Amino acid sequence: MKATGIVRRIDDLGRIVIPKEIRRTLHIRESDPLEIYTDKEGQVILKKYSPIGEMTTFAKQYAESLAQVSGHAALIADRDQFIAAAGGYKQMVNKSVSKQMDEKVHNRETLMATKGDRNFITICEEASNDYQHEAITPILCEGDVIGSVVLLQNDNKSRMGEVEQKLLLSAAGFLGRQMEQ
Repeated sequence: MKATGIVRRIDDLGRIVIPKEIRRTLHIRESDPLEIYTDKEGQVILKKYSPIGEMTTFAKQYAESLAQVSGHAALIADRDQFIAAAGGYKQMVNKSVSKQMDEKVHNRETLMATKGDRNFITICEEASNDYQHEAITPILCEGDVIGSVVLLQNDNKSRMGEVEQKLLLSAAGFLGRQMEQ
């Protein structure tokens, strides 16, 4: 565990403020859920909770099915990182989503773009972005954005269209409903 040198007091309602520097570094936003753990030495550990991260195995299977049906690479992300990939781009699993993608998903935008379009974005800063077409939609659960579904295509000849958009929306809707149960 890394010491920060920051000390905070618990207020009369039992609350503690997590310093802005730590929230920014760990990408903790207002209203983000945190899990609370204790260990044998009496330490309290806060961990950012990812509801969709709990269904990683299911997300991998769903990504594989989506890739097989669509013929495109399929990725599923929680709010911070990619948790599943199929049909290529497996190197993106556990990599952070880009700030551009985070912003689009946070604003609940569905995006379909081709490289060179003004609305084409980088989805991951840490991995190669050699794809030509992208389609991104947020996953909503009880009104909150909990992640996103992404389709990527490297073929220059054909663009993604209405079929891919409907597949994405269907996938995001299904994953969101799974989390509500």
